[in-house]
Amino acid sequence: MITACEKAGILVEALPYIKEFYGKTVVVKYGGSAMTDCRLKKSVMEDIVLMHYVGMRPIVVHGGGPDITTMLQRVGIETRFVDGLRVTDQATMEIVEMVLVGKINKEIVAGLNESGGRAVGLSGKDGMLIRARRMPGKEQLGYVGEVREINTELIETITEKGYIPVISPVGIGDDQHSYNINADHVAGAVASALRADKLVLLTDVPGILADRNDPASRISRIRVSEVDSYVDCGIVSGGMIPKIECCVQALRGGVARTHIIDGRIPHAILLEIFTDEGIGSMVVNG
Repeated sequence: MITACEKAGILVEALPYIKEFYGKTVVVKYGGSAMTDCRLKKSVMEDIVLMHYVGMRPIVVHGGGPDITTMLQRVGIETRFVDGLRVTDQATMEIVEMVLVGKINKEIVAGLNESGGRAVGLSGKDGMLIRARRMPGKEQLGYVGEVREINTELIETITEKGYIPVISPVGIGDDQHSYNINADHVAGAVASALRADKLVLLTDVPGILADRNDPASRISRIRVSEVDSYVDCGIVSGGMIPKIECCVQALRGGVARTHIIDGRIPHAILLEIFTDEGIGSMVVNG
């Protein structure tokens, strides 16, 4: 049992970080085990609400790939991937939108509200939040899109009124069609458009590891100039490549700091932001 003095010490350690990030925007990409494990889900909701009440402006962007696959199986639609991207025909897009916007988004909103926050769920179609276009050169993927523009006015209006925006990665094209967009890319685009102070990506790994079989080999800080060499030598590979690319693009877009952290650890967001040690890997300019 933690003592009252130990609790006070924790608060004192957090004070410089609370002061530093007061009034700052932090974009959290919510995904992985933290979305499926009830205990982890609760800790993420609490972290985000606490951030809000100590004066930060958290913005949540979520994924939902496993839930989409499960629903497609239920309705008898085959799931196919090309280069790691889901082939999204008209029928699949309808399921994607139903799951991301109608199910997962509202579950996250309910979780934040239950934890004492005030959250508002949005898709990219609300107020033309995410203007999208079909991914160039990937026409065979159907309605898989990329971000063309983010409507920051809508997000800023919501945060200024004291609400926490929760954004689904569904965009709207000039053809008024919905587009399925990678959630990491949406999070990076939102962070860049808002010139966020931090972009935090929740994953199912301890961070970027020098030896993928040794969690203790986590690289705590990576410069943008080092990223290519890490990819070339295989330290960054597979599903970590799009995440670190998202970090690099966000940094180039004006985001101050980006973090890839282990969402399997309870209160991972608070540990990264409010403690001296931090967790995960931070990608910075340089």
